[in-house]
Amino acid sequence: MLILRGGLVADPRSGTERVVDVVVDGGKVVAVGSLPPGAESAEVLDVSGLVVGPGFVDLHSHVHSIAGQRLQALDGVTATLDLEAGLMPVEQAYARAAADGRLLHYGVSASWGDARATAHLGVTPGADLHASLAMLGDPDWQRTSTPAERAVWLRLLESELEAGALGIGVLMGYAPRSDPSEFLEVARLAASTGTATFTHVREIVEADPTTPIDGSLEITRAAAETGAAMHHCHVNSTSRRHVDRVLDLLDTARANGSRVTVEAYPYGAGSTAIGAFFLSPERLSAWGLVPSSITMVSTGERIASVSRLAELRATDPGAVCVVAFLDESDPEDAALLQRALAFPDSIVASDAMHVEWPDGSTDSREWPLPPGGQTHPRTAGTFARSLRRMVVETGTWSWAEAFRRCSWLPAQVVAGFAGSAAGKGWLGVGADADLVVIDPSTISDRATYVDPTRPSTGVRHLLVDGTFVVRDGELDTSAYPGRPIRATLR
Repeated sequence: MLILRGGLVADPRSGTERVVDVVVDGGKVVAVGSLPPGAESAEVLDVSGLVVGPGFVDLHSHVHSIAGQRLQALDGVTATLDLEAGLMPVEQAYARAAADGRLLHYGVSASWGDARATAHLGVTPGADLHASLAMLGDPDWQRTSTPAERAVWLRLLESELEAGALGIGVLMGYAPRSDPSEFLEVARLAASTGTATFTHVREIVEADPTTPIDGSLEITRAAAETGAAMHHCHVNSTSRRHVDRVLDLLDTARANGSRVTVEAYPYGAGSTAIGAFFLSPERLSAWGLVPSSITMVSTGERIASVSRLAELRATDPGAVCVVAFLDESDPEDAALLQRALAFPDSIVASDAMHVEWPDGSTDSREWPLPPGGQTHPRTAGTFARSLRRMVVETGTWSWAEAFRRCSWLPAQVVAGFAGSAAGKGWLGVGADADLVVIDPSTISDRATYVDPTRPSTGVRHLLVDGTFVVRDGELDTSAYPGRPIRATLR
């Protein structure tokens, strides 16, 4: 038994903040306030002056690695879910994670991209994100499915849901010319199975007036027509300088009863595969981009010309890059990011990417991480950066509201079809002992685009299933208490 004594306890489910003790035993919170029998022999950890809350649930993390999860642990995360892209087959993805060991809880969605690759290209997915990224630039993958192909990938998605996938991940933004009826079919499948979709939307009309349908409108239309729960991924990066229009659209849809949720992260640059449709040379101007807006993660190369961009897309389409779409130093662009985070019920999600070293490796059990690792700074800093900006610096959120955005709301997105998520995201008797203890005077991101693997500061303690992963600001590199979060269809 462990007592966290004297901290400011924030419970986002009740919206309360109070200085009380929290008692943990057997992976559960067993008391908040008054002490239970047997507490006299419990270990006591003084957390006075600190903030105690439920660990962050990241709905959008592609790390799939010990190295990535360690960076996220020091950012306050206790569960990392890859729901935008997903992996296929999910049984292999879960088995591999269990065999490797995970310090944080983990889960994946059914991959629409991989299912389409099976139907269109005849490939056999191996639950490998890097292979999935590489095929996104294939024109034969991007095209509209034939009726026979659609039947194949719909059945594959259904079988993945039956195997425990956490909804359906839809990379529609990488096949933006495909027939919108395909997306409606995916939404119907989610509705019929009681799960959800997690979508990187196709391009919005401001970027491509010839798009078959505005990407954000597509989600709201499908949610209204099918009744499905539908999650709009990283609204900041897909909407860019048009985010106010998109947020108004989503707000109207929700007011009309559609089950649409939305996420954002506090950075002006995204990260994706260089072969993505929207990074083709002829598409850059639609977003006001030039080749030098793109930097390759593995080498740090800033692309100097259209010809070099075309070469990289042809030779290594799955290579990960960073794309600057807003100027974080510009007050107007910074305000856009702020509004995306402040939007009512907007969820914080990182879109964390794997760390890549010069030798091509993407994981390491060494700590501190070996030098030379590259990634997007959001992998290490999304949640601490959001707390610093929204709670400490601007007071836009209370601590209870911050935990609602980072813990409670994301857990609720999946709790309806994943029973093991029901105890996550809140802090009360019976909640899972996935807890973060924050020093409000030091909480901050430290990762930069130049040095992206610098861990955040201010996470004093992190418990996953009642086990310390971070204690006194230091990682326990022997701790691997992470468990799978899987769906159970009704």
